[in-house]
Amino acid sequence: MKLLIKNGYIIDPISKLEGIRDILIEDACISVIGESLSENADQVIDAKGFTVMPGFIDLHVHLREPGYEHKETICSGTKAAAAGGFTTICPMPNTQPVMDSGDLIENLNTRIKSDAVVKVIPIGAVTMNQEGLYPADITGMVKHGVGAISEDGKSVMNSKVYKDAMIQAKLNHIPVFAHCEDKNLVCNGVLNAGYKAKEFGVNGITSTVEDTITIRDILLANEVGVPLHLCHCSTKMSVKLVEFAKQNGIHVTAEACPHHFTLSEDDITAPDGNYKMNPPLRTKEDMEAIRYGIKNGIIDVIATDHAPHAEDEKKQSLEKAPFGIVGLETAFSLSVTELVKTGLITPMQLAEKLSSTPARILSIDQGDGRRGTLSVGAAADIAIVSMDKKYTIQKNAFYSMGKNTPFDGREVYGTVEMTIVDGVIVYQRA
Repeated sequence: MKLLIKNGYIIDPISKLEGIRDILIEDACISVIGESLSENADQVIDAKGFTVMPGFIDLHVHLREPGYEHKETICSGTKAAAAGGFTTICPMPNTQPVMDSGDLIENLNTRIKSDAVVKVIPIGAVTMNQEGLYPADITGMVKHGVGAISEDGKSVMNSKVYKDAMIQAKLNHIPVFAHCEDKNLVCNGVLNAGYKAKEFGVNGITSTVEDTITIRDILLANEVGVPLHLCHCSTKMSVKLVEFAKQNGIHVTAEACPHHFTLSEDDITAPDGNYKMNPPLRTKEDMEAIRYGIKNGIIDVIATDHAPHAEDEKKQSLEKAPFGIVGLETAFSLSVTELVKTGLITPMQLAEKLSSTPARILSIDQGDGRRGTLSVGAAADIAIVSMDKKYTIQKNAFYSMGKNTPFDGREVYGTVEMTIVDGVIVYQRA
């Protein structure tokens, strides 16, 4: 089948192409890029007035399946991804059972093949059952396609066990995705250790909880020589540590989530579980540091940490409500509103952080069928978007089963008009 996209404003970080072009898609790949293409096609899409970007790649989501299908499923989560312009997503291993072996990843891939509407690259656990005692079956998981290992939701507190797992990751040529949290310092914290925690009478989570493990993980990864990717950075010190690591030639990348560059603890208006995430919303100074890191290339990636929960779970008290908010369907618009429209970064830089850099981290940016780019021979993974349309976020319109968001009712710029995966339209805005 041939699909022709006409008159779109193309943005591609890899080729540095920026301008009005047509794209011809054949056999799931981009075959021709040019001006005023007249090739016969089975379907023609007029993208005049819209921006055409490489499909977004989210390194950090939670699909909840298997084990927690009342929160999200592979089907609902990937539909949410498509609605958000994401063509590849990476679910974390903290399901039930934990994804810690090749056999479990193989079973998960069977579900993915049956139910997913976008590409899904699983992330395997660092340790067996995420208990922190013994390294997981890393070689077996890699054989079945995991893109990285992560103990997401917690840190491996035993540095020797973590180092041994890092060595296995290096031998298998995959990165380590780090959730930096010293669980011995959390002390049942709920919100950032600031004035809002005091106001609501709950325990606070200090920045040191994140920063101490960030330092440790950078040092361990440097000693082993394994690529390290730091998840959901939230503190001013984390930004400084990433900058230091990069300046000293350490192979470290870092991500930020839209809620951490959009909100601070100042925006928490009530003891509402939809403001509870891990790491928490920090101070305005921390938020500005994250924005500084994004602007100056210290923060490489925008990821969502999409964490759906059932409504009754989030309606509990702050102490009892689970951590996390959904993000797949709001990430693009919040990024456009907070980063592009404010002049902090350009649309090309946004494409780097949403597409080409995540592809490079996952090593899916090379060869025929490569992802994260709009270039001849690449997989036809495409997001057709508007940078200028306004809309109001409405949680009840989400494809995700999770409606847990602090952004309900917020007016934003940036809509996803169409999402294409391997040349197939998987989402079209009504």
